[in-house]
Amino acid sequence: MFTGIVEELGTVTAVEDQGDAVRLTIASDVTLSDAGLGDSIAVNGCCLTVAERTDTTWTADVMAETLAKTSIGSLAVGDRVNLERAVTAEKRLGGHVVQGHVDAVGEVVARTPSEHWEVVEIKMPEELGRYLVDKGSITVDGTSLTVVEAGEHTFTVSLIPETLARTTLGFRAVGDRVNLEVDVIAKHVEKLVRAYTSTPSASSEEN
Repeated sequence: MFTGIVEELGTVTAVEDQGDAVRLTIASDVTLSDAGLGDSIAVNGCCLTVAERTDTTWTADVMAETLAKTSIGSLAVGDRVNLERAVTAEKRLGGHVVQGHVDAVGEVVARTPSEHWEVVEIKMPEELGRYLVDKGSITVDGTSLTVVEAGEHTFTVSLIPETLARTTLGFRAVGDRVNLEVDVIAKHVEKLVRAYTSTPSASSEEN
């Protein structure tokens, strides 16, 4: 589990194509300070497991399912990536509950800069639209953000200077693909409501 508060920008140092998988090596500092084999680190919002590590890099195996459902497969040597270690019980939940399970890949369709902030519009698959509400939470490339305006096919977020400086969202261009994870609480509520409304009431059963 994560919070969507990016701890640092790492750099991809190696991408080894294994046919049905990829071995990804990333150079980092903060996330390596206490990382052990088997630990979870979110890379652009995708939860990966540390398989190997050195003093300056760590390596993860990325399976075909992850490559198909996220933007991880398009990473190349030199790319910067958002990194966050799994949350601990003692850590403040500064963002929201993030699983590191990417729901879909979106696309940056517009950027509107201002003096102190920037509005970014992102296109999303239509099936995700029902989980977004104005002022609700969304994870974009592993960054916990507040939805400004939720539409049927797109949504907007407003990025403060801190987010622009410390995450990949500061340099994502129009046309770039981004990983999206909706609020898992919304999905649980949807399932519970669907089950409740599809169950015949006691009175209807008696009739």
